[in-house]
Amino acid sequence: MSSVARCHDFIVVGAGTAGCVLAARLSENPDVSVLLLEAGSRTPLEAVASAEAWSTLIGSSMDWRDKTVVLESSGRALELPRGRGLGGSSAINAMAFLRGHRSSYDAWVTAGAEGWGFADLLPYFKRTEHLDGRDPAVRGDSGPLRPGPTAPPHPIAEAALEAARQAGHRIADINSGLEEGFGVTDMSIIEGRRQSAADAYLRPALDRPNLDLVTDALVHRVVLDGDRCSGVEYSIGPQTFIAQCDGEVVLTAGAIGSPQVLLASGIGPQRHLDDIGITVLADLPGVGANLHDHPVSGVVYYSARAVPPSNGNDGEIKGVLRSRDGLDGPDLQIMIVSRPLRQQMKPGPGLGEGYEITVALMTPFSRGSVRLASAVPGAPPLIDPRYYIDIRDVDAVVAGLHLARELGQMPAFAPWRGEESEPGADLRREEDLRAYVRAGASSYFHYAGTCRIGTDSDAVVDNELRVHGLRGLRVTDASVMPSPVSANLNATVYAIAERAAQLIRGETGS
Repeated sequence: MSSVARCHDFIVVGAGTAGCVLAARLSENPDVSVLLLEAGSRTPLEAVASAEAWSTLIGSSMDWRDKTVVLESSGRALELPRGRGLGGSSAINAMAFLRGHRSSYDAWVTAGAEGWGFADLLPYFKRTEHLDGRDPAVRGDSGPLRPGPTAPPHPIAEAALEAARQAGHRIADINSGLEEGFGVTDMSIIEGRRQSAADAYLRPALDRPNLDLVTDALVHRVVLDGDRCSGVEYSIGPQTFIAQCDGEVVLTAGAIGSPQVLLASGIGPQRHLDDIGITVLADLPGVGANLHDHPVSGVVYYSARAVPPSNGNDGEIKGVLRSRDGLDGPDLQIMIVSRPLRQQMKPGPGLGEGYEITVALMTPFSRGSVRLASAVPGAPPLIDPRYYIDIRDVDAVVAGLHLARELGQMPAFAPWRGEESEPGADLRREEDLRAYVRAGASSYFHYAGTCRIGTDSDAVVDNELRVHGLRGLRVTDASVMPSPVSANLNATVYAIAERAAQLIRGETGS
């Protein structure tokens, strides 16, 4: 039997990046009440605060510990880290804070997401950030986030930037969304400490009497009264609750969690819900479809000298490049990492013994899905990213490997460069490199697209993030992205949430 909690004007499901922004912004109006539900703990692990400790959080209690199904491309399953707890993935990620190139947002408009192009989002990007000494036309100076470059730079990062110059690449501000080339990445790090969405947005708002935060709360489903969403069912331990809402429920559980909640609520493709045994309340075939991610490959080197530890994120230098002529915008990110991440073909260098030039495909054509494995609340979903199903993705990454190898042979790397461990100096033929890319399919942990914005029959939300065919229900997180963004996702999710807050407040008069 469920207990009925008091009614709120807004219920926000998930205290990740978007949920922290929404809860903070909506509760700025003292005349509305906001309930924020989070499955994770209220108290973060100590490692969250330390920028150097980010990798220890993968697989921790602050990670949902999702896994893919066995992938067609590689014949193996992959771990897919996803944040659980206040701040969500912003509390466990590698803290990169950069926008995608403007072309990837303008592609959203072409796909039917009117009002979501780069120029539309720019005011909300600026609203999130406080940066000194940047171009005020494109960067913010009064927001709650204070990103910036890692200081002092790692010696591998210094060598990488010089190598990019030597290879003829442009050195630019790759964080702005306007430029291509190589540059220093802004990080969500302040004096060696991570700044998560919970730090910047939520915790300063928790003393507001109109904001209720409930943690350790596993959301089962949204509650529908006809075509209107009237609340949320959730549990804390063995006790089940119904939280009522007379305004709007906003799902901010991410590209895996938000479709999972919708499907469990009977909102999704009829055939799949019938197979699971869930009554269909709204037949929306696009729920859980269109999953896209940034698959990664790379070139690993043994180092000729000891590599010192990083004082924050290990990938300070990134390049935003095109794999071939004729593209509308960059489709590759080349990241120089001060420790090896891949040991695909054979055991390779350990920590302090090597470095890597990573190739990430930013605008893949391949699409996957999120589906329920059962109707049991909280059961791990079936996640199939379907990496490299489209051969164009494989070809783009192979082109990226050539660019990475060229960069790795520049004179600036000479004091560091040892033997090539991955793919290996003997792996040169195109067909061998394609096989290497497919066999090593792995994730950059940038899941998106599973509740996409649009007006066609497969879209899940409209241009104001309202779920099609239902009232009082929105989705506001990476799942609404119609197509991939050519950067790490966190900065974009902040901007989406800022715009959503304004949309909701504007419509309600709050």
